[in-house]
Amino acid sequence: MALFNIFNIAGSGMSAESVRLNTVASNLANADSVSSSASTAYKARFPVFQAVQAALTPGAPATLQGADASVAVDGIVQSNAPVTARYEPGNPMADAKGYVYSSNVNVVEQMVDMISASRSYQNDAQVLNTSKTLAIDTLKLGQI
Repeated sequence: MALFNIFNIAGSGMSAESVRLNTVASNLANADSVSSSASTAYKARFPVFQAVQAALTPGAPATLQGADASVAVDGIVQSNAPVTARYEPGNPMADAKGYVYSSNVNVVEQMVDMISASRSYQNDAQVLNTSKTLAIDTLKLGQI
């Protein structure tokens, strides 16, 4: 039934936004981390979302064909932005030249991403609640 697809779409959206929120939390937790080399410094991570549409089912009623759709996390990619080198010869993490390398996490960008993910999650939850209410009200129409 097409009505129940709304629950699948909103639920998969909530799951995807949860991954996005966890990724932002990881990035923010490592924003001030330092390393002794540029290659081992923490690099910001970002989830990649993909819209998934189920294939048509041959012979199925028209109301059920191609009805399943969802959002999937296709993967998590690392940022290509350069890390920052700071001259701190007294730091125990400094390399032979006295440099430490900090992460390439942009805290302001991550905070904006966190707010966006949180609002998207809230919108998906509202879609679920509204759909549930409409389904219940529709079922009540048959009552005498």
